[in-house]
Amino acid sequence: MTDELSVEATGETVGEAKWSALRELEQRAPGIDREAVRFQVVSEGERGLLGVGYTPARVVAMVERPPAAPAPRDESGEATVAREFLERTLAALGVVGTVAVEEGDEAVTATVAGPDLGVLIGRHGQMIDALQYLANAIAHRAVGDERRRIVIDAAGYRARRSATLEGLARRGAEQASATGRPVALEPMSAVERRLVHEALKDDPEVETASEGAEPHRYVVVVPRRSAD
Repeated sequence: MTDELSVEATGETVGEAKWSALRELEQRAPGIDREAVRFQVVSEGERGLLGVGYTPARVVAMVERPPAAPAPRDESGEATVAREFLERTLAALGVVGTVAVEEGDEAVTATVAGPDLGVLIGRHGQMIDALQYLANAIAHRAVGDERRRIVIDAAGYRARRSATLEGLARRGAEQASATGRPVALEPMSAVERRLVHEALKDDPEVETASEGAEPHRYVVVVPRRSAD
């Protein structure tokens, strides 16, 4: 049984409608064979009287979805979990992207590349953090307690967000030191709070603590009291 992908598109002419459908197919399934695409003309369109108004041409384009690239044979259990989980997620969300997995001694990083990954990242990274949590939960059942941590990234989001959070943490530390008062940062996910704690753990002038209840839990930067 073949996995067929189909889209419907419109245009001022049948040719424009076909071109629009072809571009959408290539966005949904990169690597399709253009020569294998089949078109069904639903309507050839009609121009209005004296060029005023028209009914667009409408076509349906169909093609077999390219098979997914097989995972490397020497891939670990954690890497296989991360790859398969992300590929299923991309398909379910209708997001175009490719998954690359890099294995380290302590963590396995699965990175998604694609033209538009905003829905995969979510507001303040909530979606990608949730996916990372689920991937680790699946790996725990599949691999066991000795598994490595799985990190899910998309379009370099982790590095950009890490730099933003580090800057936020430093500014909070400077303010707390200058005023002698605690500084509450914005609500963050557990992953982001951990990054802030890590950024300030060696700062001799401040310490950090998490307060509040999920999903509005946040980090408080507290000035250290000097010994008299």
